[in-house]
Amino acid sequence: MKLDVVGKSVIRVDGLSKVTGKAIYPQDIYMEGMLYGKTLRSTKPHAYFKLDISEALKIDGVVKILTAKDVPGLNSHGVLFKDHEVLCNKKVRRVGDPIAFVVAESEKAAEKGLKAIKVEYEEIEAVFDPSEAMKDTAPQVHDGNSNIVYHYKIRKGNIDEAFKACDVIVENEYYVPMVDHVFLQPEAGIAYIEEDGTIVVAVATQYPHFDQIEVAEAMGVPTEKVKIINPAVGGAFGGREDITMQIHLAMATKITGKPVKAIYSREETFEAHCKRHSVKMKYKTGATKEGKLLAMEAILIGDTGAYASWAINVMRKAGVHATGPYEIPNVKVDSYSIYTNNPFAGAMRGFGATQVPIAYEQQMDILAEKLNMDPVTFRLKNIFKVGSETATGQLIDESVPLDRCIEEVEKKMNFIERFKGGVAQ
Repeated sequence: MKLDVVGKSVIRVDGLSKVTGKAIYPQDIYMEGMLYGKTLRSTKPHAYFKLDISEALKIDGVVKILTAKDVPGLNSHGVLFKDHEVLCNKKVRRVGDPIAFVVAESEKAAEKGLKAIKVEYEEIEAVFDPSEAMKDTAPQVHDGNSNIVYHYKIRKGNIDEAFKACDVIVENEYYVPMVDHVFLQPEAGIAYIEEDGTIVVAVATQYPHFDQIEVAEAMGVPTEKVKIINPAVGGAFGGREDITMQIHLAMATKITGKPVKAIYSREETFEAHCKRHSVKMKYKTGATKEGKLLAMEAILIGDTGAYASWAINVMRKAGVHATGPYEIPNVKVDSYSIYTNNPFAGAMRGFGATQVPIAYEQQMDILAEKLNMDPVTFRLKNIFKVGSETATGQLIDESVPLDRCIEEVEKKMNFIERFKGGVAQ
């Protein structure tokens, strides 16, 4: 078997079908006699609610309206914690929570059915700032004693004594907002029943094996009676790792006995899927007058919104990467995942490692400026090399070409020559 593929042009398996327009996406699939589904979503961030679907059921073409009472198995799902409801029962925790699923003979009829459903809300206090949500007095997003989903710690060396030995210390707070994946293809799918009773859901997803388990649990059937088909995916970037319409479609086709299709609008897709975690970052970093880093302390507060999704993994990785590619002998990191009533956050490319560079790299620039040292030289003094130890105690014993990378960039930018008096020209 030939393995010399690096640097070679390789045709992607799915490339030709996509550029020629022959690729089949979920919204391209049509089946005879299929019905259409539309999701009714909460317009309140935190509230108890009551539904009245009686008038909606009278709409010509409306076949069925699914609510929480129609979920045959577990009315819960979630990649780490089962904290999402398939269809909310009594309480909503964010704008966009699904509370009913209208099944109709046409998209137009389904839309009319949505508008005819009456929702009575009893709003309750919500919390949108994760720092406030951490307090004991904050409204509880989920039943329990705390909105703190997860707390990750790193302790290395003696942080207090190290800061006493620093000649320069920089303290700052940084913030990065939630980000949407904005993939080109909105969520879409179709479900149907095979002759042996197997429920088939064709949907663009990143985790068909997880979907199979979660659909089976909600439907109250063995996993072998659920089949997930993944047609062409029009972008994902982490945004298709959580359940959106999969269970709704499975329920609808099982109850009606007919294929059921759904396509989200662009507005609905913004409400339905997860976001990149917004993170508040408080940093304190110290160095000697020679430009050697001695200590770094970081507090990272990640807003996971109304549901956990991958919160533990994301904020653990943010904590692990909080010191960046720098060798720092004394480190203290506290990284938190916090429930709020904001849109829920989950996976997005980088998985927590992308937020923290905004903070630690600015800390490096400010330290260099205070030492009247160009930022390139300052970094070269502190980056990982073979034999370095990370904040978590990992020894780096393989090639670490960071110096070569920085020096190559410096050759192109001529940054050191342009740096005069602490200001880049």
